[in-house]
Amino acid sequence: MDSINTQNLKEVLNVFPKLIFGLFLCGLGIVTMLMSNIGLNPWGTLNAGFVNVTPISFGQWSQIIGLFIILFTILLKVIPGIATVLNMYLIGFFMDLILESGLMPSSGNIVFQIAMNLAGLLIFSLGIYMYLSCGLGAGPRDGLMIALMRLTGKSVTVIKTSIEITVTVLGIMMGGPLGMGTIMVALLGGRTLESVFTFFNYDPKEKSQMNFMEFYNFITEENKKEEISIK
Repeated sequence: MDSINTQNLKEVLNVFPKLIFGLFLCGLGIVTMLMSNIGLNPWGTLNAGFVNVTPISFGQWSQIIGLFIILFTILLKVIPGIATVLNMYLIGFFMDLILESGLMPSSGNIVFQIAMNLAGLLIFSLGIYMYLSCGLGAGPRDGLMIALMRLTGKSVTVIKTSIEITVTVLGIMMGGPLGMGTIMVALLGGRTLESVFTFFNYDPKEKSQMNFMEFYNFITEENKKEEISIK
């Protein structure tokens, strides 16, 4: 969706399966990394750190941080869209489904654990590409990454790595757990995501994301066109 103005309603609706599948891959990737049992991801470490110093739960902190990031990225002119809300809800929904299925393997073998963690990171990165490429909005953390990329002109690797090292350090300072997997994701997540973007020739700085207001205006215009065609 390189240009909102060139789309029609059918084309927008056609990307929804890709959007949902991308969010499913994000959930699958996170669960795969989680089941590797070698440490939480950086944002998980931050959530756990806040849990240590407040009476608020892990899940609630994830939601609070997500909301705070959305408000911050609005100031940086990255406005939420439909995919922003779906990201916040569906990734957790898919994670619960996968965990409850009991199909995800777990092992104490360190080689297998490292392989699971890296596979999960790749799956997660593919999911981010798939849903962002639909152009219907970015999730809170991906929106922050895109906003900072546009603001600084730096690459995915530099921005995402900087963000994840920062949240890891903050989480550790508040007593959050640090594992090998946390370090791997913090250091390799940005490079992995940039490699996926490069492979698919996708530039998140240039790709437009349809926000709520644009989507509302788009639907309104489509309804007007339909009414005119009926008359």
